[in-house]
Formats: sequence, C-alpha cells, structure tokens
Amino acid sequence: MRILNVTLSLDPIRGGTVERTVQMSRVLASKGQSCTVLTLDPGLTPERMNSMAGVTVVALPCLLKRFYVPALSLSTIRRLVGESDVIHLMSHWSLLNALVYYCARRLGKPYVICPAGSLRILGRSRLLKTLYNWVIGGRIIRNAERCIAITEKETADFVQLGVERERIAIIPNGIRLEEYSIKDDAAFRQAHRLPDAPFILFVGRLDPIKGPDQLLRAFCAIRNQFRHHLVFAGPDDGMLRELEDIVRRENVADRVHFLGYLGGAEKSQAYHAAELLVIPSRSEAMSIVVLEAGASATPVLVTDQCGFNDIDRIGGGMVVPATDEGIRAGLVNLLSRPGELGAMGNKLRQYTEKRFTWDSVVGRYLDLYADIMDRATRGRVALPGKP
Repeated sequence: MRILNVTLSLDPIRGGTVERTVQMSRVLASKGQSCTVLTLDPGLTPERMNSMAGVTVVALPCLLKRFYVPALSLSTIRRLVGESDVIHLMSHWSLLNALVYYCARRLGKPYVICPAGSLRILGRSRLLKTLYNWVIGGRIIRNAERCIAITEKETADFVQLGVERERIAIIPNGIRLEEYSIKDDAAFRQAHRLPDAPFILFVGRLDPIKGPDQLLRAFCAIRNQFRHHLVFAGPDDGMLRELEDIVRRENVADRVHFLGYLGGAEKSQAYHAAELLVIPSRSEAMSIVVLEAGASATPVLVTDQCGFNDIDRIGGGMVVPATDEGIRAGLVNLLSRPGELGAMGNKLRQYTEKRFTWDSVVGRYLDLYADIMDRATRGRVALPGKP
C-alpha cells in the first residue's frame, strides 16, 4: 500500500501533530507499507531525517514561516498524489493540505483527514481561520472519504461542519513505550540545575490554550503547603514573558524553572524524575503528553478539556475543571497523598499499554485504508462536489 502523509512540519518543537505523524509513519514503514511524508522544510534537521528510517520525506521550501506558506510546487505535489493509493491529511489550518486536496480531487484519489482537535476556531488568527474554512477548509472536511476523530468528543466538530456520522472513524493517538524507558534522575537534575526536591512537571508549548498560566497561578496558591518545585519543559509560544512576570510578582523564582524544549532521552528522564505531571489545557482533543506520562508510569493531573476524562476511573491520576481553582484543588488532593502516586503511575502505564501502542493503532488505520482501497477498486468511492 502506498500511503502519503501530509503535515506542515516535522520540527519536533511543534508538538503533538508532528510527533503523531512521525510515529505513525515509522510504524507504517516497519509493517512493510510504502510511506511518504510531504512536509515543509522549517526545523527539518539531519537528526530528524535520520530518525525517519524507511520513510520517504519530501520537504517543500517554506516562503512564510508565520503561516507556513509553501512554495508553489504543484508538479511535485501532483506526482506524489498520483503515486499514492491513499492520502492522510494531518491537522486542518494548512495551505499545504489545500494544495494536496486540489490535486487529489483532480486525480480522483481518496483521502482521509485527521485535524487532531484543531477544527475549532480558537487562539490566534480567528478571522483568517474563518476565511480559510469559507474558501476551502469546509470542503476539505466534507469531501474526505473518512474523517478521523481521535476521541468520541471530536465527532461533534465534524458534524457541525456537515459531515455524516457514518463517515467519521474514531482512532486515537498512539505511543511507542520503548522511547520512554530512559531514566536518570541525578543526571537530569544536574544538567538543568534542579535541586534535590520533588517537582511537578508541565510538558508542552507555552501557549494560552495549553494553560501554563493556570498551572503557575495554582502552584503559587499552594506553594507554602508543599516543598515541591514546578518545572516547565517546552518552547515559548508567546507566553514566557507573562509567566516570568507572574514568577517575579509572586516571588517564586527559586521554585519555578523554565527548561525550554526537551526531546529524546532528556524528555524521558524528565517524566521519570517528576512526581506528578500536570496538563492544564483549556482545549485539547487528546493529549499525547498523557500517553507519554503513561509510558513513563508518571501519574497525571489533567483538566476535563484534555480528552482523557476516564483518568479518574482507571486510577491513573485526577481530572479537574480547566480553571485556576480546579487545578489548585487537584494539586492539593494529589500532593497530599504521596504514597499513592506510584500506584497511580503504574495504573496509567497499564492503561496506556493496553489501548494506545502504535502497533495496535496503526492496525486500525491499515484496516480503514484497505476498506477505502477496496471500495475504490469497485468504483464506489464518493468524490462529491467541486475541487
């Protein structure tokens, strides 16, 4: 099977969608599938290319990184689309997706799309996103052979844009457990000048949607009750200065640490060294960070906007409202029970291993692709509407 995965970037600092594309593509290749990734060139390092063994990567020049505007390369895109059996569009707000969509419609090639929680118009550039949906984004969603929701909750976003429920497949994100087996608490603390004290960990972009400000305010409210430190591991996406202002105002510079982006072994070490991971997101379809914590057997405190409301049920941590007060109450509850955190982390590990390894998740994609190809062979792929 010839599969074309389309994503704006393979830059590891861009987070979830990038990681999802990389992991899925590598597993597809390991299962004997012909997998090509079409992307743009920002952040495409030699290390990243070396990590994509077995996967063909085609990177187009990026003309404007702020909006990831690709150089117009219709001949290359047309060739890649024409050589593919099925196309997988990652994310939603993407001019690259629009160009691939145009070629797929012209050539009669089936495609699926997985926005991974990005369908809602949130955050910056709301006017541009509304215009994008009106011009072409809505058609990309409605004309897909299948729309992939990563949680049941996300299906409502597709239905709102006019997608029939029977054309929505629910396939979650996945994780490679072996990539989070590295642990060396002492080396990690020494490398980042962290004291020998328990710490709470945040992993992700410093962006309003991810909620680091909510976590920081909640931490400041309970800092005198516990000896824990707070560690932020993630690139600045516009909030670092605001967070540093809060740190100065609350006089907690000796307890709050900004490490920047962590990847590879250091990321695994961070999870294992932390006593608790907190995901304070205001909106998120399905947090990959929860799966990374699960692979590391680290318990989690998550908001009810992260797509993992069954964390309470399986005993892997706690789910709270996405507010300062909700996060504060959750911190007090969990940090007051240090003897139970290890058992919570182990339960989260078991839950992750049972349901979210990429080997099992990719099997569901291959079944979906095979069904699409079978219907295409029999001439029943519906390609409604105009390009």
